[in-house]
Amino acid sequence: MAGRVKAVVALLITWFNALIQRIVVFALLAGPIPNHVAFIMDGNRRFARRKNEPVAKGHDQGSQALRNVLEICMRLGVPCVSVYAFSIENFKRPKQEVDALMELMKKGLLELSQHGDMLERYSVRVAGIGRTDLLPPDVLEVLRNVEELSKHNKKALFNICMPYTSQDEIATAVQSTVQKCLDGEIHPDDIGEEDIEEALLTSIPGSPPLDVLVRTSGVRRLSNFFLWQSCSDAQVHFLETLWPTFGLWDLTPIIMDYQKKQWTLQRQQKSNLD
Repeated sequence: MAGRVKAVVALLITWFNALIQRIVVFALLAGPIPNHVAFIMDGNRRFARRKNEPVAKGHDQGSQALRNVLEICMRLGVPCVSVYAFSIENFKRPKQEVDALMELMKKGLLELSQHGDMLERYSVRVAGIGRTDLLPPDVLEVLRNVEELSKHNKKALFNICMPYTSQDEIATAVQSTVQKCLDGEIHPDDIGEEDIEEALLTSIPGSPPLDVLVRTSGVRRLSNFFLWQSCSDAQVHFLETLWPTFGLWDLTPIIMDYQKKQWTLQRQQKSNLD
């Protein structure tokens, strides 16, 4: 009898939490929504250590948090979501951890490809951003399969940055622009910021300018992620929350802050016109 009561209580709590989340999402939809939100998913290892669990377990919990956050962003109608999934620098970590991360990424990509109901429901296209040639062949194959599976989806874009660093992206963009000069497509004197920006890996259809960048775990640095994209009007938020526990309640004040600033900007623009 006691077990049945506990089960009913747990069910009611789950139902109530889902109801509250729907209400919160509905309320947020009353205001402007960012066009592009990016996440530096930090804190998986610390989360595991605090629970005396293997590092791989922390990364697995972080992967589950990503699926949850992506679903929330899609429900809010965010057109583009980018995540820092794996830095080029991460290859310097212990081989056992790198192998575990690669296996976890492969598992997550397989879930997207084999059970792509969320991609279909929200019409999300997946794009691998970065030095994908550095990925193990089996991981790269799965990534390409997910990209192929979702290539006709048009409503949203999910950028998975792996292996990626901003310095590498900018250097590659400069090389591409220099090559255009050598090919006679543009004159060196005519090179401007827009030429470099057009050559960035994120300058693909469906990937608008960055509006909001979030880093979890209390670390206050960008760690070589989206340095170019976040240098102008993007709002940067550093949270104490560890990534595996990040969810709607952490994202809500960030969206509200964005909405507040957008409304303030609209009032200023209207005042200037008057």
